[in-house]
Amino acid sequence: MTVWYVYILSTAQQVYYTGITNQPERRLRQHSGHIKGGAKALRGKGPLQFECVFEVADKSTALKLEAWIKRHSRRDKEDIIRQTRQPPADMAAAQLATGFIRQMNSTLHSQ
Repeated sequence: MTVWYVYILSTAQQVYYTGITNQPERRLRQHSGHIKGGAKALRGKGPLQFECVFEVADKSTALKLEAWIKRHSRRDKEDIIRQTRQPPADMAAAQLATGFIRQMNSTLHSQ
């Protein structure tokens, strides 16, 4: 079974973009123009970076969460991002998530 991710990324102008993927690193490279297939809305808006990434069980759930996030205001999205940066009860999970976001951002910027 394929794991899916819902992400919020930010542009250099601090505009938020929400999407889904089953390969976050590849998708960020696509959006950044390093490989073919990125969203037209993000062309020339870099550097791009993940603000938060949510792992979900399947594509259907990813699409529903993406739609839910997109219906919300910028302020709501900032709250979502801020909440993902607060340490949850499970510190190991928080460290893993933070490390994943840092890894995705550093991978993009090193290429």
